[in-house]
Amino acid sequence: MIIEPKTRGFICLTAHPTGCEQNVLSQIEYIKSKPTTEQPKKVLVIGASTGFGLASRITSAYGSNASTIGVYFEKPPSEGRPASPGWYNTAAFEKQAHKDGLYAKSINGDAFSNEIKEQTLKLIKEDLGEIDLLIYSLASPVRTHPNTGERFKSVLKPIGGTFKDNTVDFHTGEVKEISIEPSSGDDIKNTVTVMGGEDWQMWIDLLKSANVLTKDFKTVAYSYIGPSLTEAVYRKGTIGRAKDHLEATAFKITDTLKDIDGKAYVSVNKALVTQASSAIPVIPLYISLLYKVMKEEGIHEGCIEQIERLFSERLYANEVPLDTEGRIRIDDWEMRDDVQAKVLELWKEATTETLPSIGDLDGYKTDFFNLFGFNVEGVDYDKDVNEMVDIPGLQG
Repeated sequence: MIIEPKTRGFICLTAHPTGCEQNVLSQIEYIKSKPTTEQPKKVLVIGASTGFGLASRITSAYGSNASTIGVYFEKPPSEGRPASPGWYNTAAFEKQAHKDGLYAKSINGDAFSNEIKEQTLKLIKEDLGEIDLLIYSLASPVRTHPNTGERFKSVLKPIGGTFKDNTVDFHTGEVKEISIEPSSGDDIKNTVTVMGGEDWQMWIDLLKSANVLTKDFKTVAYSYIGPSLTEAVYRKGTIGRAKDHLEATAFKITDTLKDIDGKAYVSVNKALVTQASSAIPVIPLYISLLYKVMKEEGIHEGCIEQIERLFSERLYANEVPLDTEGRIRIDDWEMRDDVQAKVLELWKEATTETLPSIGDLDGYKTDFFNLFGFNVEGVDYDKDVNEMVDIPGLQG
């Protein structure tokens, strides 16, 4: 079939298998161009099919020849209906990994559930015996609690007052004011339950009790802080409370890992175009301006560059550099004073008319469509493509 992008708001409803494969192969080539390392060797990635999770899996496999297990929740293809992009990403990764002699298997299902946790534990025991790294990169708007069956939904809202500022419709380029009402009722509690650290802790507790974590085991969850421009709706909003909980959980997990000299970290990453970030008001305009500044400074990074730097310069350094709150900061280039000063200056000038010249809206749109396998260089979108792609290492 011929597959074209069909969008609804900040979501693309279709995905292109060839474009997704090309994206994955490009990321693999990037990691292959870097020096190899000895660590990690046996890796579990929760949320392994897109964004930072996918980049973490690729970096582990091709940076240190690691065996990887990926857990994700993706929609498979059906006749005449493409799969979700993460399905095609995973298919491409595992196809190439197997071709290159690397162990790569995966489980598709709700990572919050006890069933998927137990299935993953069984696979680790049978195939790897133990793991030395767990990446937690889950981004879901809803969570059904595995013990109570209660369903929680997260919200993106400010706390204490209505938020008003500019954003951009990246499809049309229109800069307009947006207004978001403050959180109420159980909004904060529900968001923390979905996006906080409880599930991360549950994964670690299960795997540790089963004795499948190596000595010196590491686990990393991903977070974001961002600038003052976005803090009312992000870091000081409901999602910020969830991130606070996630970061506090890292210390609790480290305490539980003391007997095996294990460590839990939160890595604060750069603002990038992901399916999750596209949904956050204000962020598309901020990223458009940030991209312009960072590209001009020669310090722009995508997911794979970020994670490669995290692994090589932070996580597996002789001593892991941390900020005063105990976090790894791989957003250091984004948050440079000179970069933020320039973005703030451009923010004041941003209108529908000025944005094409002062921002990088084209870069934003390209990255957005790349997430779904579209607008990828070298791909002929007029060609028939087989939507029915299998994932080689998918477990039943």
